[in-house]
This record gives sequence, structure tokens and C-alpha cells, in this order.
Amino acid sequence: EFLCDQKYSDEEDLPEKLAAFKEKYMEFDLNNEGEIDLMSLKRMMEKLGVPKTHLEMKKMISEVTGGVSDTISYRDFVNMMLGKRSAVLKLVMMFEGKANESSPKPVGPPPERDIASLP
Repeated sequence: EFLCDQKYSDEEDLPEKLAAFKEKYMEFDLNNEGEIDLMSLKRMMEKLGVPKTHLEMKKMISEVTGGVSDTISYRDFVNMMLGKRSAVLKLVMMFEGKANESSPKPVGPPPERDIASLP
């Protein structure tokens, strides 16, 4: 559907993006009903490290769905991710993607430092 849409014809790497969006959507569709509800969104935000209040999440869902639904459908999700509007949820998802691409954090105890090495 999105691959044939003229609106997205200039989108780079569209098949790869759609595959990534599908994987991410399925990860957060906790009830396997094909929609992200308020509780799924709450868990998603907590997992991403940006917990939101009930009111903030309702506002996010309303922004993504245009106020017509209490759940985010896959179509709404893809439209949000590909769209020009900067939904809060889109920004959070993009941030998580960039964070996952960055270099891994060092493990173990930090190196020993003395007073002379401090800035």
C-alpha cells in the first residue's frame, strides 16, 4: 500500500523503513490485536526511558490518530513515521533508533584517575 503511494515515492529506502516500522510496531503491539493501546504505549515509553503521564499519552495517541481513535493502528503508525508532522512519538522512536546505532557503552569499572587528571 505505502510502496505504491505517490506521496511516498521520493522516500529513500522505503521497503527497509517499512520493514523496520513493522518490526517496531509488532514489538509494542502487546495484545497482538493490531493496535497500540494506552497500556502498550505506556510500556513502550517506559522501555524507551521516557515515561509519560496518562494525559500526555492520550494526547500523543490523539495527535497520531487525528483524534478519531483511542488506539494507534499500523496505518496511523506508518503515516506518522513517514509523515512530515513531528509527532512526539515519532521523535522518541527516531531517538531510540539513533541510540541503538551508537557505539556500545563500555562495561566494567571506570579507569582509575588521580587528581591531576581532572579538568
